[in-house]
Amino acid sequence: MTWLVLPDELGIDKAHYIGYSLGGTSGYGVAKHAPERFNTIIIGGVDPYGSAGTNASEDERIEGLKKGMESVVASMEAASGRQLPPERRAAMMDNDPKALTASSIELRDFGGIEDSLLSMTMACLLFVGKEDFLYWGVTRCVKGTPYATMVPFPGLDHG
Repeated sequence: MTWLVLPDELGIDKAHYIGYSLGGTSGYGVAKHAPERFNTIIIGGVDPYGSAGTNASEDERIEGLKKGMESVVASMEAASGRQLPPERRAAMMDNDPKALTASSIELRDFGGIEDSLLSMTMACLLFVGKEDFLYWGVTRCVKGTPYATMVPFPGLDHG
């Protein structure tokens, strides 16, 4: 299991996990495939239902990425109804559209790992901005996870 290569190399049998967004998706994966290896899991800004990405379908996102980062940023701003703050806009413009396309293809084909919730017997903290488009998925997730606690952050979105 590639997620465990580093802890195995370091001789770490059990650890704590924290991941945000795509890193949180990996957290659901390790909870599903190696729950015995983690004391606690902290996951932010993502649910296990395969709804990561943007409000647009991943296919639309992939098409937008083919046009470049300016198109992606414009789509994000249109979906949220407001302009990104200058520093976030600059960070988005610095992204590699080919790398994001590869990630979007994986997310499109992901399909979710909702069954990972059944494996989560360790303490789990889920956090998400109340303005994040994934807020309701995280809320749903915490209701189906017996050892999970959710911390919502008012006024914050995914960025």
